[in-house]
Amino acid sequence: MMERPEALAAFSALAHEVRLDLIRRLVVAGPEGASAGALANGLGISASRLSFHLAVLSQAGLIGSRRVSRHVIYRADGARIAALLGYLMHDCCCGLPDLRAGIAAAD
Repeated sequence: MMERPEALAAFSALAHEVRLDLIRRLVVAGPEGASAGALANGLGISASRLSFHLAVLSQAGLIGSRRVSRHVIYRADGARIAALLGYLMHDCCCGLPDLRAGIAAAD
Protein backbone atom coordinates (compact mmCIF):
# COMPACT_ATOMS: atom_id res chain seq x y z
CA MET A 1 0.00 0.00 0.00
CA MET A 2 1.30 3.42 -0.94
CA GLU A 3 1.93 5.87 1.87
CA ARG A 4 0.69 9.45 1.93
CA PRO A 5 4.06 11.15 1.12
CA GLU A 6 4.52 8.90 -1.92
CA ALA A 7 0.97 9.62 -3.10
CA LEU A 8 1.47 13.36 -2.71
CA ALA A 9 4.69 13.23 -4.73
CA ALA A 10 2.99 11.21 -7.48
CA PHE A 11 -0.05 13.49 -7.66
CA SER A 12 2.24 16.51 -7.70
CA ALA A 13 4.17 15.01 -10.62
CA LEU A 14 0.93 14.47 -12.53
CA ALA A 15 -0.30 18.02 -11.92
CA HIS A 16 1.07 19.37 -15.18
CA GLU A 17 -0.47 19.02 -18.62
CA VAL A 18 2.67 17.70 -20.33
CA ARG A 19 3.34 15.12 -17.62
CA LEU A 20 -0.27 13.99 -17.59
CA ASP A 21 -0.16 13.59 -21.38
CA LEU A 22 3.15 11.73 -21.08
CA ILE A 23 1.88 9.23 -18.55
CA ARG A 24 -1.25 8.61 -20.61
CA ARG A 25 0.85 7.96 -23.73
CA LEU A 26 3.12 5.61 -21.81
CA VAL A 27 0.18 3.69 -20.38
CA VAL A 28 -1.16 3.22 -23.91
CA ALA A 29 2.30 2.15 -25.14
CA GLY A 30 2.20 -0.74 -22.66
CA PRO A 31 5.21 -2.68 -21.45
CA GLU A 32 7.12 -2.05 -24.68
CA GLY A 33 7.17 1.65 -23.83
CA ALA A 34 8.15 4.46 -26.17
CA SER A 35 11.38 6.18 -27.10
CA ALA A 36 12.13 9.70 -25.96
CA GLY A 37 12.16 10.84 -29.59
CA ALA A 38 8.73 9.38 -30.29
CA LEU A 39 7.34 10.98 -27.13
CA ALA A 40 8.80 14.39 -27.96
CA ASN A 41 7.48 14.22 -31.52
CA GLY A 42 4.05 13.04 -30.39
CA LEU A 43 3.73 15.85 -27.88
CA GLY A 44 5.35 18.48 -30.09
CA ILE A 45 7.92 19.50 -27.46
CA SER A 46 11.69 19.83 -27.45
CA ALA A 47 13.97 17.08 -26.20
CA SER A 48 15.18 19.22 -23.30
CA ARG A 49 11.64 20.01 -22.18
CA LEU A 50 10.70 16.33 -22.46
CA SER A 51 13.76 15.34 -20.44
CA PHE A 52 12.72 17.64 -17.60
CA HIS A 53 9.20 16.20 -17.45
CA LEU A 54 10.41 12.60 -17.70
CA ALA A 55 12.76 13.24 -14.77
CA VAL A 56 9.88 14.50 -12.62
CA LEU A 57 7.78 11.41 -13.43
CA SER A 58 10.75 9.15 -12.80
CA GLN A 59 11.48 10.74 -9.41
CA ALA A 60 7.86 10.13 -8.45
CA GLY A 61 8.30 6.47 -9.41
CA LEU A 62 5.61 6.56 -12.08
CA ILE A 63 7.85 5.61 -15.01
CA GLY A 64 10.91 3.52 -15.66
CA SER A 65 13.42 3.44 -18.48
CA ARG A 66 15.83 1.12 -20.23
CA ARG A 67 18.54 1.68 -22.78
CA VAL A 68 18.24 -0.05 -26.14
CA SER A 69 21.30 0.68 -28.26
CA ARG A 70 21.46 4.48 -28.51
CA HIS A 71 17.84 5.00 -27.47
CA VAL A 72 16.20 5.29 -24.08
CA ILE A 73 12.82 3.61 -23.88
CA TYR A 74 10.37 4.82 -21.23
CA ARG A 75 7.43 2.90 -19.83
CA ALA A 76 4.73 3.54 -17.27
CA ASP A 77 5.13 1.66 -13.99
CA GLY A 78 1.74 -0.04 -13.90
CA ALA A 79 2.15 -1.37 -10.37
CA ARG A 80 3.01 2.07 -9.05
CA ILE A 81 0.10 3.70 -10.88
CA ALA A 82 -2.23 1.01 -9.53
CA ALA A 83 -0.92 1.66 -6.02
CA LEU A 84 -1.60 5.37 -6.46
CA LEU A 85 -5.16 4.71 -7.60
CA GLY A 86 -5.58 2.23 -4.76
CA TYR A 87 -4.43 4.87 -2.29
CA LEU A 88 -6.97 7.31 -3.67
CA MET A 89 -9.81 4.80 -3.62
CA HIS A 90 -8.98 2.95 -0.38
CA ASP A 91 -11.32 4.53 2.14
CA CYS A 92 -13.10 7.22 0.21
CA CYS A 93 -15.39 5.11 -1.94
CA CYS A 94 -16.74 2.38 0.31
CA GLY A 95 -19.94 4.33 0.89
CA LEU A 96 -20.23 5.68 -2.65
CA PRO A 97 -21.41 2.89 -4.96
CA ASP A 98 -22.10 5.40 -7.75
CA LEU A 99 -18.43 6.40 -7.75
CA ARG A 100 -17.32 2.77 -8.03
CA ALA A 101 -19.86 2.23 -10.84
CA GLY A 102 -18.56 5.31 -12.66
CA ILE A 103 -15.00 4.04 -12.44
CA ALA A 104 -16.04 0.63 -13.78
CA ALA A 105 -17.96 2.29 -16.63
CA ALA A 106 -14.91 4.38 -17.59
CA ASP A 107 -13.06 1.20 -18.55
